[in-house]
Amino acid sequence: MSDAVQPTAAEVRAAAEALKEALDRHLAAIERRAVAPEAEIEAADAAVFAAFNEMAAAGEVYDELLYDVYDEVTPFEVPASEGATYEGPEDPEVLSVFLRRDYIVAEPQRVLGQAERVAELEPEEADPAEPEAEVAAGRSVRAAIGVLFGEFDPDEIASRHEEFGLAEGDATLWVTAQPEPAEPGEWLAAPFDAVDPERVICRFDISDAFDDDDPDAVDEVPRWLGS
Repeated sequence: MSDAVQPTAAEVRAAAEALKEALDRHLAAIERRAVAPEAEIEAADAAVFAAFNEMAAAGEVYDELLYDVYDEVTPFEVPASEGATYEGPEDPEVLSVFLRRDYIVAEPQRVLGQAERVAELEPEEADPAEPEAEVAAGRSVRAAIGVLFGEFDPDEIASRHEEFGLAEGDATLWVTAQPEPAEPGEWLAAPFDAVDPERVICRFDISDAFDDDDPDAVDEVPRWLGS
């Protein structure tokens, strides 16, 4: 952002105050709905939804100004409200969480080196029945990635991706309500085929695409979302 349009500290303060007011309105709408008679529940739901969107929009403005002026970010994620209308139960008893994170293999040699270190620490993991190229973690990026993701859980990979030679791409997490528990092994062959947009309770998206000011900038933190 150029000096001519650089926001001021006063604008950050004003955005913070606007966010506080939006938070108060959101809570007030929820409190009113909690005591609303049955005939007014639909209108109360609409008021909460509108207050949520106002809070999300105010949070996004504050987050962007805070970053532009102070190079700081907020720790909040707000579920996106765009897309299909929720048609699931109000009191879900079964949840499914769908998570996708994309990575770019930015430094193949680092990927190979990290996998080699893991293999050296745990040599008993190698299967002598497999071809040498399959078990030699340092010879194939494909094999190395298998070693790393087999050793570290996805959250640790996400928090240490640069250490493993990876660069973050887009990420999304959907929390959905399910009608009943799945049978053991039922969905393992196609785990993401059962996503029903009308049963999405909330979702969290992270993407470079949310940076409107600079299309080449990397959006390294979760953004406030909402229409």
